[in-house]
Amino acid sequence: MKSIINMIGVLSLLCAVAGFGLAYLKQNTALPIENQLLTYVQGPAILKVFQGIENSPIDDRKSFKLENGKSVNIFPAFKNGELVGVAIEGFGQGYGGSIGVISGFDIKNDALVSIGITTMRETPGLGTVIANDPFTKMFVGKALPVTLKKDGGEIDAVSGATISSQGAVLAVAEAGSIYNALKAQIIKTWKDGDNNEFLQGIHQRVVE
Repeated sequence: MKSIINMIGVLSLLCAVAGFGLAYLKQNTALPIENQLLTYVQGPAILKVFQGIENSPIDDRKSFKLENGKSVNIFPAFKNGELVGVAIEGFGQGYGGSIGVISGFDIKNDALVSIGITTMRETPGLGTVIANDPFTKMFVGKALPVTLKKDGGEIDAVSGATISSQGAVLAVAEAGSIYNALKAQIIKTWKDGDNNEFLQGIHQRVVE
């Protein structure tokens, strides 16, 4: 009986140490992973969506909280000292898994500026074609909501990759819902508020 109690005690200790180790590892790798994602995945997609802007959307991003309690990063785009748009990442289910899409929104008319694919595990040569210009350019200037032509919308599905195309559209739709829910806060944060210090920072980076 005593040996069983000792065994239980040792196993409990090992479980506690393993749990602590995993928690510590997760905490200390979360920031580097996020920085890698921002630099090599989201950053290039945002710069593809917003060309010729004067600020760094990655550096100037802010985190907003949704009604469901989740937080989301909003990436602002400035031209001539004025907020012209924001980029938001949304996700939709594709053929091979979740598809991540950065959607850029024009603040003045609430239309899509463009989109950029961030993550996907679609079939090479078929589903992966949704990352190319013939597909992504169809979203330029489109008003929300966007849907595939088979559903009465304006977006052509990629031949042989309807599920991947639908996943991308769902990702854009999710980003659009976030944009509509947060637009008032976005305007208050970057357009209506006192942004003198913020804009000076942008101009300083441009000069450098």
